[in-house]
Amino acid sequence: MPTPERTSAEEIVAAGREILEVAGPSGLTMQAVAERVGVRAPSLYKRVRDRDALHSAVAAASIDALTARLEAAGDDIGALAHAYRAFAHRHPEGFRLMFTIAAPHDALERSAAPLIRAASALVGEEDALDAARFFTAWATGFLQMELSGAFRLGGDVDRAFEYGLHRLTAGMAR
Repeated sequence: MPTPERTSAEEIVAAGREILEVAGPSGLTMQAVAERVGVRAPSLYKRVRDRDALHSAVAAASIDALTARLEAAGDDIGALAHAYRAFAHRHPEGFRLMFTIAAPHDALERSAAPLIRAASALVGEEDALDAARFFTAWATGFLQMELSGAFRLGGDVDRAFEYGLHRLTAGMAR
């Protein structure tokens, strides 16, 4: 079994992200992470204060992973929307955790930067924050509904996403 000194915070958070995707937030416990990284649960407290801090660290790592995807997508709103959706599908529990109290404000602020830049290019700097919030509200609502299976009336959900994205960007364009 590795000693706590050999178990890094990064390994703990990576294990936490894996557990979160399999077991959800209720399964993301100090005990589960300790077992995953091969230490006893009390040893984790040398790296992570408590369960809330674990959830916060995992949320921050999820947000940072999303931010990297958004940065790679560039400044096109459509590309950002597709990157956002792909992340939500690949990491649904991490995506959900980002919208809880566990999510650190500074990480959320970093993740907003690519969208604010893209929105600024579309609507101008003065309205960029409002446009980014509008976009985020639509995209997040759509994805939360999609992930929870709320679209039950039939039809093509991919087409609905593209329709919404097209209408949203057309409405925001100057």
